[in-house]
Amino acid sequence: MPELPEVQTTVDDLNRAGLPGRTITAARVFWPASVSPLSPAVFRRRVTGRRIEVVRRRAKFIVLDFSGGDAVLIHLRMTGKLMLKEPGSPRSRHEHVILILDDALELRFHDTRKFGRVRHTRNAARILAPLGPEPLDRRFTAKRLAEMLSRRKRQIKPLLLDQHFLAGLGNIYTDEALWLARIHPCRRADSLCQEEVAALHRAIRRVLRQGLRNMGTTLGNADANFYSVAGRRGRNRDRLNVFRRTGQKCPRCRQSTVVRIVVGQRGTHICPHCQKMEGP
Repeated sequence: MPELPEVQTTVDDLNRAGLPGRTITAARVFWPASVSPLSPAVFRRRVTGRRIEVVRRRAKFIVLDFSGGDAVLIHLRMTGKLMLKEPGSPRSRHEHVILILDDALELRFHDTRKFGRVRHTRNAARILAPLGPEPLDRRFTAKRLAEMLSRRKRQIKPLLLDQHFLAGLGNIYTDEALWLARIHPCRRADSLCQEEVAALHRAIRRVLRQGLRNMGTTLGNADANFYSVAGRRGRNRDRLNVFRRTGQKCPRCRQSTVVRIVVGQRGTHICPHCQKMEGP
């Protein structure tokens, strides 16, 4: 699933391509669930003729802000991606929503597994406001993270994946951050000491910034994997330490191999030597 670095890479590509300032002249919907809860007819009516003022990211949402205050929120979910194509380009069977722009380009929503959404809303703030803080925001300090964790008894990994707790993290970057901070994913959030919280805060920001520098993580060659709007593969796969490294030596301790466990129904990768269940 695309996470903060992949979504931000997509937003950066759209901004570089000049999407802000473009007007949607028409829309086509080939999979009605993609624009749910609106019907395709209502979705087309609401977005046609609208000028895109700003393209931004909030958590894992791509936000197209319109001039009238409403917006389209795009959530890529597991396999979604956006493409800019010339009119008349052959349509893939996985391109479910097409926004036709006034500069003779088409913004196409491609989603192999059909879980993603392209949602028009008259009140984006109502949907986005309940989401947690942005982990790369300067206001997200180690002190704030400590306060947030002190009130939570949940296991640390499922909590970090909760977008209402902290925005933008998914399975890849959570596993990498917990490994970097030497914290077992099953630890209770309120059991972390001050030093562990500080280490986790540094680790979260470090792995996300690394992912951004590498323009995201593309894990394989299949069509469902992440590709940027420009068609680039994310380069961060080679920088991963534990995620999908099952059976390989831990790159830090070299004393144990990476194992895969299940935490909160999510596949999770750890080094048993570096990430012990008990605290310091």
